Amino acid sequence: MDRNLQARRDLVSHCRQIVVKAGTRLLTDPERFRELIAGIARLRKRNWKVMLVSSGAVGTGMRALELEKRPRLLSEVQALAAIGQGKLMALYDAECRKFGFHTAQMLLTAADLRSRERYLNVSNCIAALWRHDVLPVINENDSVSVDELKFGDNDTLAGMLGAMLGAELTVILTTEQGLRARHADGSLGDRIALVEKITPEMVAAAGDTDNGAMSIGGMISKLRAAALVTEAGAHLWIADGREEGILEKIAAGEDVGTLFCPRRTRLQSRKCWIKFFARAAGALVVDAGAAAAVEKHGKSLLPSGVVRVAGSFKRGDTVEIRDAGGRVIARGLSNYGSAECAALLGKHKDELAKLLGSDADAEFVHRNNLVLQGASGNVGK
Repeated sequence: MDRNLQARRDLVSHCRQIVVKAGTRLLTDPERFRELIAGIARLRKRNWKVMLVSSGAVGTGMRALELEKRPRLLSEVQALAAIGQGKLMALYDAECRKFGFHTAQMLLTAADLRSRERYLNVSNCIAALWRHDVLPVINENDSVSVDELKFGDNDTLAGMLGAMLGAELTVILTTEQGLRARHADGSLGDRIALVEKITPEMVAAAGDTDNGAMSIGGMISKLRAAALVTEAGAHLWIADGREEGILEKIAAGEDVGTLFCPRRTRLQSRKCWIKFFARAAGALVVDAGAAAAVEKHGKSLLPSGVVRVAGSFKRGDTVEIRDAGGRVIARGLSNYGSAECAALLGKHKDELAKLLGSDADAEFVHRNNLVLQGASGNVGK
């Protein structure tokens, strides 16, 4: 068996939790909508815990008002989301009841995942819904979201939720057969079946495949989601949602779509939150020795290697760790506030004990609360 098929079969053999994302163009097609729910029902019969990230609220609102083009004005988009969201959930409820299970709606903004407490509340709510055998249907809260509260698109939201929940697989259903090579003349070539590393060439070749009149996104947003999920230690699968039985084919490990493989071992939940969700309140700039200790040797960040403090933060806040050139090498939870860090720059452990007592934290950021930056945030930026 070749590496591509082996990777697929190995994945589905141990898969237990799966995030499925469906785009507007699929959800506003009645036939494809029914096929999506039928496919999810088949996954549930495998005892897989399924969560659906659903676009389509704005598109459903457009259909209700008989609009052909997505408006540009934010308030108009928000109004369409408000109109369409209830209608969309009514469709989900009616279709899912045919297969004997219930749905539940969760509308999120980025702020819900940046706050550690709200992040845990979202995770716990989804776990409770799964215990009750309910399908969680999650969408960005487009009716209230503004730029600073937006995820950007539902591909990104699906990737974030997959990382947060520790799902083995995130599936993005689109209207393309998968990631495809691009010829020199700009035309699309063959499907790429297996991706073990996202290359600059793949990013450059990615073009928008969604219908801009109805939705946002495109293949570049799917690559961003893939970078995030694989950096968290899980798989992402892009496939054509128009293909009959596509979710069942994925569950069988068939050679459909594009499978992205993990870049690392699975991140712990707390480190996922630090890396992908928490907003940095400041930064600690380090010398070359400290940068190498953190990045290459798995060490904690000690005061002796810090040369500058940027921003204002409190104990327990998330901070970036930057090298002298400004490159972010890691993120972590600070043991000290910014004023204390500034006062302790360059101090060694014995000096800290004299200044603060023997029980003072020896590290600015302990390794257990630190995660390396990696490459996940750089696709298409």
